[in-house]
Amino acid sequence: MSHEAPVGVPAGVLGHHFSSIERQNEAMRLGMWLFLATEVLLFGGLFCGYTFYRFQFPLAFKECSRHLETALGTLNTVVLITSSFTVALSIHYARIDKPKVAAFCLFLTLVFALGFMGIKAEEYRAHFAAHEYPGKFYAGEVHIAGAAMFYTLYFLMTGLHGIHVVAGGTVLFILMIRTWGGRYSSAYYTGLEMGGLYWHLVDLVWIFLYPLLYLI
Repeated sequence: MSHEAPVGVPAGVLGHHFSSIERQNEAMRLGMWLFLATEVLLFGGLFCGYTFYRFQFPLAFKECSRHLETALGTLNTVVLITSSFTVALSIHYARIDKPKVAAFCLFLTLVFALGFMGIKAEEYRAHFAAHEYPGKFYAGEVHIAGAAMFYTLYFLMTGLHGIHVVAGGTVLFILMIRTWGGRYSSAYYTGLEMGGLYWHLVDLVWIFLYPLLYLI
């Protein structure tokens, strides 16, 4: 059976173990949604832990939340939401055969990702300067039972999210190079869609983290 890519689809896109590009696309989408489900379970466990300890130490969580930089958290929220928009634009322009514009949109997304990490690094620097460390190392201003647990969850949840930002940014960088080279077009853009889905998950997780941590 021939496994040559359909006309218009870049060579090397169709895997040898798939009979058609349509079957391959279906498998890719199913695999990505299953992967995203495991990511939801991961962060869902953290959200459950956060909920439990917030009810255990409501006053400590409220007071510690006041020591977070709400303005920087809000700015990061705007940055990530905008980055999701530029990812969506990249897929749109790939669909209408404008790979250079699509690649530029991915470049903008990477700029937003770096901006997000830079803002988060500034937040961490301020916390460390105030001795607001996680766990037994906590020596901040809030001397209420549960303060150390708040910062443990804060650094765990935002740190894990930051790792996902770096991972997603790495994927988008590779996609940007491939898009610039013409790999994705109206004939084939599934790989770009998968990268976009992952980045939207990163954005969605932050949309939950922002109110839970900053807006108590």
